Parts: sequence; C-alpha cells; structure tokens
Amino acid sequence: MRARLQQIVVDSRDPAQLVRFWAALLGGEPVDRALGWSHVEPPESPRMSFQPVPEREAGKNRLHLDVDVDDIEAAAVRCEELGATRVGGLVVDESGSFQVLTDPEGNEFCLVRPAG
Repeated sequence: MRARLQQIVVDSRDPAQLVRFWAALLGGEPVDRALGWSHVEPPESPRMSFQPVPEREAGKNRLHLDVDVDDIEAAAVRCEELGATRVGGLVVDESGSFQVLTDPEGNEFCLVRPAG
C-alpha cells in the first residue's frame, strides 16, 4: 500500500485571514474557494486547507506543525509581525532547538532548528 500526505486541513473561524498568515510564512499564493474554504500550496510542503467552523479553538492541539527555519529568532519575530504569539521561551535539547507559537487563531506550531 502506498500512502502520501496530500494536505493538512485546519478548522478556522476566518479561513481567508488564516490562509494569508500561513502563505506569508511558508510561501505560495493564498486561494479563496467556494463555501468559505481557503488553501495555499507552499513550494516545499503539502497543501494547507482551511475549512470554516463556527467555534474557536478549544484547547491544546492534539497535532501541531514543526516548521524548519534557518534562524528561529528571526522567524519568530516575522511570525509575530504576521499575528502569531510566542508561547514560552526557546527550548534547546539534544535534538536541536524550537520555539512554540500560536497562529492568529490559537493553533500551536513550532519553529524548529535540528541539532548539527
């Protein structure tokens, strides 16, 4: 059996706004679709789609994205300019370093830099 990740779908109260955050971070052009959906196809990542839902994010994510960056601090500052919020400080361990943030709707993600 062959399986390939086609896209990541994120619940969103405002898909048109959230897709623009992720497009600015990962690259690609935001696309607004019928029925309130939006998506972006980043050049080096699976498609991210945003589906409209009425409720806000209600708790800690059971799944989050790790975004590999060259410079965590510079990327965190850029994310904050785009509407993200840092959660805690930079964490460094034997695997590398990471910074937890939330996107404009409260979905957690990490900026990561592997060790080595």
